[in-house]
Amino acid sequence: MPSAKRRVQVGVIGTGAVSQLMHLPILSERADVEVAAISDLDDLKARAVAGRFGVPRILDDDALVADDGIDGVVISAPNFLHEGLVANCLKAGKHVLVERPLALSSGGVRWVLEQAQGTGRGVVLGMSHRYQPDVSALRAVIADGGLGEVSTARIDWLNQAVRRPRTGWRRRALESGGGALMDLGVPALDLALWVLGYPRVVRVSALTPGDGFDVEEEAHLHAVTEDGVGIVLAASWRYHGTEDRHSLQVLGAEGSARLSPLSIFTEKDGRAVNVTPRLPIPRGGEDVYTSGYRRLLDHFVRVTAGEAAPNRLPSKPS
Repeated sequence: MPSAKRRVQVGVIGTGAVSQLMHLPILSERADVEVAAISDLDDLKARAVAGRFGVPRILDDDALVADDGIDGVVISAPNFLHEGLVANCLKAGKHVLVERPLALSSGGVRWVLEQAQGTGRGVVLGMSHRYQPDVSALRAVIADGGLGEVSTARIDWLNQAVRRPRTGWRRRALESGGGALMDLGVPALDLALWVLGYPRVVRVSALTPGDGFDVEEEAHLHAVTEDGVGIVLAASWRYHGTEDRHSLQVLGAEGSARLSPLSIFTEKDGRAVNVTPRLPIPRGGEDVYTSGYRRLLDHFVRVTAGEAAPNRLPSKPS
């Protein structure tokens, strides 16, 4: 009989909300993965989370990265630690899934990708929306010309104002890299660019109001691609409404689309027709957000197991 396939050994650095709600539950239920160790600056929280998910070891960051038995590392630590942790993991021969942002500057991102290319290890970005079935369907429709020539993409990522504003490293620019624009605007802008096929941006302007904190409370951005498509983004930590508002609208000469939920309309015989595709029902009735994370983590596991190609450094725009 052939021997049983070895399980992929994964370490998790950072045990915040996204790790507890997405990374650890999804990875822990996989028969082909063992979450071998976790680390967190808060030792009490690390112990509680390890017990909850049956993780056998609690290590510090350096020990986890240096552990030869760990194949891949999931990083959801504070922003300012991402660049260094990813680089150290790559040097240690480990594949990495890192939550956004990859680094606090474009130069840092380029440097990390060069490290990945040099080591042959994969860096998977925690942009789970890229793996959502509704986003994939919209991207395919736009690529196929289903909306005609696209003129504008408008994205709003507005989180309700809370009585007690966030504190800690997220409010310190040197550690977070920015406020609402870095926290909410990075994935929101990536979503807009992703469905458009990631066109080259040639012009950007932005307004970043705040309330006297070290970082902005909201951001309003306008960008133009080399093909003349306008991208308008609003991101806020202080939206006043009954609930958070997250939406993307794409306008084209022959149709329009909106997320979420996904709706696509095109013009036929002089009238708007609903051509929204039927999407697969996520397992267990979970929402598209969780489904996106499940697919993201599946890709990371396959990269770590050598079943999917690691990332390659994109060429510089001319």
